[in-house]
Amino acid sequence: MSGRMIEGVYVGWDNIRECFSLDPSVSHLNHGSFGAVPIVVQRAQQRLRDEMEANPLRFFTQGLVDRIAHTRRHLATFLGADPDDTALVGNATTGAAVVLQSLALGPGDEVVTTDHGYGAVGLSVERECARTGAVSRTLPVPLTATDEEVVEIVRAGLRPGRTRLLIVDQITSPTARLFPTAAIVGVAREHGIPVLVDAAHAPGMLPTTVASVGADFWVGNLHKWAYAPRGTAALVVAEPWRERIQPLVVSWEQGSGYPTRLEWQGTLDYTGWLAAPVGLFTLRSLGVDRVRAHNAALAAYGQRVVGDALGVAPADLPEPGGPTVAMRLVPLPPGVATTMDAARELRARIADRLSVEVSIAAWNGRGYLRLCGQVYNTPDEYDRLAVRLPTLLARA
Repeated sequence: MSGRMIEGVYVGWDNIRECFSLDPSVSHLNHGSFGAVPIVVQRAQQRLRDEMEANPLRFFTQGLVDRIAHTRRHLATFLGADPDDTALVGNATTGAAVVLQSLALGPGDEVVTTDHGYGAVGLSVERECARTGAVSRTLPVPLTATDEEVVEIVRAGLRPGRTRLLIVDQITSPTARLFPTAAIVGVAREHGIPVLVDAAHAPGMLPTTVASVGADFWVGNLHKWAYAPRGTAALVVAEPWRERIQPLVVSWEQGSGYPTRLEWQGTLDYTGWLAAPVGLFTLRSLGVDRVRAHNAALAAYGQRVVGDALGVAPADLPEPGGPTVAMRLVPLPPGVATTMDAARELRARIADRLSVEVSIAAWNGRGYLRLCGQVYNTPDEYDRLAVRLPTLLARA
């Protein structure tokens, strides 16, 4: 199918990479870390910045709160969330920090996570526990655990009366695994334990709605798989908790209640939020289901060819657990990238020597390569990595 333009957005796959500003000399196989903002979205944000700079006083004082609320309603509808439960925040880690500091933890309380959690969220948990006297406890979950086994591990790890918050990932960052979050929320609810779902990668990638997950707190980035400008995320808080949620920094809308008091941060650059609906328009123009299927299939192809090149048996390639998950893991040879520092060094070498951007994670003493699939990627990019990566690793 040949590509064509509709209101500045390509429909069809021909020349789709021209919709992005990505360096054509680099294979960008790590969309999950920072995303890639389509040019049409960049331009929409720049128009908003031009408006802001033309008259800053007018921009910030005449209707901006209402414009943010309108954007929030648009994004919440896409996510399948109640707009009244939804607040815009900078990213998933910020949303998690907001929830943690709003719970009034104290000595004897505990926050439970899994060993698949995002590192920065884990650091936020550690800081809040150190500040309040609460404790953090991590549940080990094998990479090969079935959904039923994951649920039972969580069930066994909860301590009613002590566990004040359970944090689980909808799609895990280091291990690219889809967790059965709705079932986990159900188990926690049996004991009256609130759940925060870190859904950093869910918006745009998964068809699951926020309402169907049923968590007390849910936070997801729209700047990864929903083509929004960076710094755009949604925190969804169930109604019973809303008035307890406080911003990390108090500003002039403190008296307005949730969600406005959380969103308003003075001279924050709000143009990314206001341009986010253009990202959703781009996704819908390309076809949401088509993009999801394409990205997941491409990531699976990359996992297969790179895994084969590294001598990984097909049975040892981790399954993501869902048909639209567009991130896949390839285990690296034993002894490679087994620490965070070594993982960073290997990622940099792959970028510098192979002109390929990937994610390398050290998880439970083993190094893993994480590959993503996105509309601007093509199979030959994974083929080239498969040919060249074994030689680079052999020279390490």
